Amino acid sequence: MSDTRATTQTVRYRERLSVPWWWWLPGLGLAALIAYEVNMGIEGLPDWLPYALLLPVAAVVLMWFGRAEIRVVSGSHGDTELWVGPAHLPVSVVGRSAEVPRTAKSAALGRQLDPAAYVVHRAWVGPMILLVLDDPEDPTPYWLVSTRHPDRVLSALGR
Repeated sequence: MSDTRATTQTVRYRERLSVPWWWWLPGLGLAALIAYEVNMGIEGLPDWLPYALLLPVAAVVLMWFGRAEIRVVSGSHGDTELWVGPAHLPVSVVGRSAEVPRTAKSAALGRQLDPAAYVVHRAWVGPMILLVLDDPEDPTPYWLVSTRHPDRVLSALGR
């Protein structure tokens, strides 16, 4: 017989790593310029067709870039987890945590980066958080995740 108890979860923190609003201006502008060029180069094509195709493609690409979401969720049994996109990490396996400021980001992602680390980096987001794991069964030494508000994430994690 399976356990069918429902577990309630409370979202303690949520952040979507969307692109900055001003990226939409050059993104849609570039799509409009390409549509104009296509329109000029192909005779007999309806004038509206390149715009109707390329502007939505640009919008979808910009939304796809910002699809990553960070969530800190607490369960009904007091267990807290960090979700970054589809991956999740129980806070119980985090040994140490720290904020990585924008000035130290290139060093953290440079030669010092362990290839086995779990990294979610978004270039348009300045700071990051570092979560060093203390789990002998997990080959991942640490998580390095972009976030606009590292203090809020670490506070929600109880760190």
